[in-house]
Amino acid sequence: MTDIAVQRASRRGIWGWMFFDWAAQPFFTVVTTFIFGPYFVSRLSSDPATGQAVWGYGLAAAGFVIAILSPVLGSIADQTGPRKPWIAFFAAIKIACLCLLWLAAPGSNLWLVVLAFSLASVAAEFSTVFNDSMMPRLVPNEAIGRVSNIAWGLGYLGGMIALIFVVALLAGAPDTGKTVLGIAPLFGLDSAQGEDARATGPLAALWYLVFILPMFLWTPDAAKGMAAAPAVREGLAELRATLSEVRRRAGIFRFLVARMVYQDGVNALLALGGAFAAAMFGWSITEIGIFGIILNVVAIFGCWAAARLDSAFGSKTVVVTALVMLSAATLGIISTGPGFTLFALPLSSADSGTLFGTAAEKAYIVYGLLIGLAFGPVQASSRSYMARSVTADEAGRYFGIYALAGRATSFAAPFLVATVTALSGSPRLGMATIILFLGAGLWILAGTPYPADRKGRAAPSFR
Repeated sequence: MTDIAVQRASRRGIWGWMFFDWAAQPFFTVVTTFIFGPYFVSRLSSDPATGQAVWGYGLAAAGFVIAILSPVLGSIADQTGPRKPWIAFFAAIKIACLCLLWLAAPGSNLWLVVLAFSLASVAAEFSTVFNDSMMPRLVPNEAIGRVSNIAWGLGYLGGMIALIFVVALLAGAPDTGKTVLGIAPLFGLDSAQGEDARATGPLAALWYLVFILPMFLWTPDAAKGMAAAPAVREGLAELRATLSEVRRRAGIFRFLVARMVYQDGVNALLALGGAFAAAMFGWSITEIGIFGIILNVVAIFGCWAAARLDSAFGSKTVVVTALVMLSAATLGIISTGPGFTLFALPLSSADSGTLFGTAAEKAYIVYGLLIGLAFGPVQASSRSYMARSVTADEAGRYFGIYALAGRATSFAAPFLVATVTALSGSPRLGMATIILFLGAGLWILAGTPYPADRKGRAAPSFR
């Protein structure tokens, strides 16, 4: 691999780049997965099946837009050079749409709410394309796996802190109106009106606005290239050439196909798993928030371990292992319900009256721990796999195609989950379709050749 146009960053510059994950993650943690998403499905909508269907269709629509435009924007960015202006543009859209979620009071139009959420999702993913494409230019090849996993773990730490803030200080229990600390929610938030969940939109927006600044201030950007108009023409021409070229690069092409399939399942699991649990067990925001905190603690450990495993054994080994764990965990959660697990294994239905008081809820937590261990490494090591496979000067267009592979059919899993749920009236049956995507992606990846320089060598420390 050549180092054409590489501008290695200082330690501070690399930390600035990693802080993007810290800034971005609370949107996915408190809005998409653990707080606002479950609120939308279980409380904002008339019934959980309708809520899961509408939420799934919103995710599908966002995925379709991301799939179409990500490679185009990536190729244009390669021609214009700097990534930061693109990130700033989409950050403004994301922040505005997140603030609009405060208006999602009970009785609101579900489709307008999911439109604001979907636009925020699109802007978040486009920003990630440009941030990820900076990595091969900043980080030595042997350190890519380590830096990518540390950054992902840093993101989960940020998401966990934001989630703890919501659960401890904003989310009131339905019966007492108090938070888990026994105090009234800050700012006089009324949980009966969903204000504790609705506040997560502005909270994630403020967090993103503040913590994205180190990347802008410390991390070097690419040199300025073409003006916008010729860059669009050249970028589109380069995209056509890249799409033709990638089919001749067998290892990259097969990896992208595999990721296109398994990432659909990962995205659907992350977006719908919390809402599924909330609807099945009737968990409050406090309970689903604590569940999320537990998963994020485990996720940080998973990324820490994967940072070392990626350097020692390669990104492919980490991704394959994570997919096996996610498949097993998904089977576990869909096979668990009040009074049973593994479909037929009976459990005591007695409720201790404490947090997660039934045996089935405790079993669900165990399966959730397995998800927590795996869902960070499967994404961070996929990113490092791609970064090791391309040169710095082609990173923008290839990370655009990488985003395309992660989103080209990303509407398929949420659409299938939503459609099966709507037709059957069973959220459990809808969630079961996720296993098809995880298993098929794993099967394709298992036979994929890996880049020759697959093992990190004495990666420097950035701690």
